[in-house]
Amino acid sequence: MRDFRIDFGEGSVGALLLPARGSHRATLTLGHGAGAGMTHASMEGIAQAFAGIGLATLRYNFPFKEKGRSRVDAQAVSTATVAAALACACRESPGPHFVGGHSYGGRMASHAVVDHDLDVAGLVFCSFPLHTPAKPGTKRAEHLDAITAPMLFLSGTRDGMAQPELLNDVVRRIGATVNYLDTADHGYKVLKRTRTRTDDVFEEMAHHASAWLDTVLPA
Repeated sequence: MRDFRIDFGEGSVGALLLPARGSHRATLTLGHGAGAGMTHASMEGIAQAFAGIGLATLRYNFPFKEKGRSRVDAQAVSTATVAAALACACRESPGPHFVGGHSYGGRMASHAVVDHDLDVAGLVFCSFPLHTPAKPGTKRAEHLDAITAPMLFLSGTRDGMAQPELLNDVVRRIGATVNYLDTADHGYKVLKRTRTRTDDVFEEMAHHASAWLDTVLPA
């Protein structure tokens, strides 16, 4: 693993690059959620599982987390950070290049693709926050109509921020792919007594991501 500082105009943030294990297939620039930074156990779990399928990851902090604040940055700051992180990934790791992230990080990655016209091979959303738990809806996904790159949603069956029926409607509308994580909630906690899969949730995510990459990467 290698660490970097990424300049984005208003300062700099930390980043971690985890290369693929074995044959390299692609690189994913991976943003964290609103509640925890790039070194959180879930981010580490995702990165390690993805490395096992040949998907390198460049994780990075958003400025608010870098400064130890709890309030997220303005969207313009967040999307500029995504763009700078992608540029770093393009310099430091082979392509094709994807962007995405957990929850808030994935949402900001999608806005960055639209707002900065980023050229990416696709987007990977881990627990996309389609709505708040108290107000189900799809308004947060309206901008996704402007994205032409392939999109993958990895969402827990118990995610209170992405009701399956609403997420399915969005996926059908934009021509994306969704895979549901068995008994997982928004933070990837699973119900061990009722979970039917024997692998852990991060390996499940990697399994779905690998199958999706087979469909979007050149043969």
